[in-house]
Amino acid sequence: MIELNGKVVIVTGGAMGIGAATAELMAQAGGKIVIADFNEELGRKQTQKIVDAGGTAAFVKTDVSKASDVEAMVQFTVDTYGRLDAAVNNAARTPDDKPLADMDEDAFDAVIAVDLKGVALCLKYEIRQMLKQGQGGSIINISSVSGIRPQPGTPVYVAAKHGVIGLTKSAAMDYSPQNIRVNAVAPGAVDTPMLQEALKHFGLDPVAYAKQLSMLGRFAQAAEIAETNLWLASDSSSYVTGAIICADGGYTAM
Repeated sequence: MIELNGKVVIVTGGAMGIGAATAELMAQAGGKIVIADFNEELGRKQTQKIVDAGGTAAFVKTDVSKASDVEAMVQFTVDTYGRLDAAVNNAARTPDDKPLADMDEDAFDAVIAVDLKGVALCLKYEIRQMLKQGQGGSIINISSVSGIRPQPGTPVYVAAKHGVIGLTKSAAMDYSPQNIRVNAVAPGAVDTPMLQEALKHFGLDPVAYAKQLSMLGRFAQAAEIAETNLWLASDSSSYVTGAIICADGGYTAM
């Protein structure tokens, strides 16, 4: 198993889904975890689950769309563990559900605020702390296959996830001289509460839809995406930066 050897890792959106699975796996690998989430009840429950299993974790309530919250999140991490070594910028909203001609402006602002601006704010304050420490670090931004190959009827989400890839490449270029590695993971369809909500909303059959979205004919499990995040946070990926890794069951190659 890949080891983190005490690395301090922030996981935004860590209360459920990919974030929760990532926090659990990284704690099992010896990481010291900060779960940052807007949902305080679920976030504290997930944190306690990790602690009960013998891991090291702390919770901080965070709205990633607010600069003050993100700055406080990083400061909480440093106050709790003394440093920041890695971060998984995973927090996201449920995708929009109307084509551009019918786009709702409030929905546009809400999705962009979390899925794109939130990632930019996290990068800003995480990178500042890593620069201050002077020892590099690893940042993983969670994009989506929608950031590479658009899906119908979700233009705002598609734009936001494309934007995450742009932020990733720009940050990797700007901060590689300081050994701050920045990569993105682009998951395909992952069996999470967000996906189940979307399937129900759009009236899609899970079995048939899974076959359309994967060469493997199934949805991913959150733990499978977490494995990719763990590798990128670890020293095992020390020569990887500016990469977009598609953990999508082959969807983008179909």
